[in-house]
Amino acid sequence: MTDLSLPRVPDALPGKRQVAASFSRAAASYDSVAELQRDVGQQLLGRLSPSFIAQRWLDLGCGTGYFTRALGARFGEDSGLALDIAEGMLNHARPQGGAAHFIAGDAERLPLQAASCDLVFSSLAVQWCADFASVLSEAHRVLKPGGVFAFSSLCAGTLYELRDSWRQVDGMVHVNRFRGFETYQQLCADSGLNVVSLENRPHVLHYPDVRSLTHELKALGAHNLNPGRPGGLTGRARILALVEAYEQFRQAQGLPATYQVVYVVLEKPL
Repeated sequence: MTDLSLPRVPDALPGKRQVAASFSRAAASYDSVAELQRDVGQQLLGRLSPSFIAQRWLDLGCGTGYFTRALGARFGEDSGLALDIAEGMLNHARPQGGAAHFIAGDAERLPLQAASCDLVFSSLAVQWCADFASVLSEAHRVLKPGGVFAFSSLCAGTLYELRDSWRQVDGMVHVNRFRGFETYQQLCADSGLNVVSLENRPHVLHYPDVRSLTHELKALGAHNLNPGRPGGLTGRARILALVEAYEQFRQAQGLPATYQVVYVVLEKPL
């Protein structure tokens, strides 16, 4: 766990305790607003070869278990493991099934034996891991030779409309920071895993107003978790200034919110 007594650098990712607590609180509301998460996860599943067979699989950062159940339907529930750092998410997912075991754990230090999994699947979870090299190292360790690590994540440029609008209001951190696409490319190249595919694709959602977007981010547990974020309530004048700035991005479909999504499939060498 992150030592909360230590000072944080301004551009650090949020601490693990904070991420776990935020997503635990959002467990009950998450699925009602998780359009992007479902779309991205389905696209990631589609990147697995139809002939691929996983005798033992892991849903890493399983959240509410939506894709745990999809993986269980495809590969068999009895061979599945679902892991998340947020106890609240596990408590929500466990009664719905999909996997044989639901485990509280950290992607950077997996509580699993070496060479125990044919597939590690992770959709929109690892962007919260500060040490992504360790995530890759752990995936390499727990995969069997020929096993696959398929993940989707968010990279720099995500929610740039919201970020740029807040910049016109004040100089504080209001939007979560994510590592750059080039960083993902380099870390994957250095991981010891073979890169089967690696690409960055934007997903754009539209909202009738700013409040709809910020409400959804809070319901997902993905609202601003960054160090350097403002504390306390946001004043009415600043909210009005934000709304005015964001309106400059309006399109016919509504206010756009762009997510830069990284899709990666890696394979452990035989």
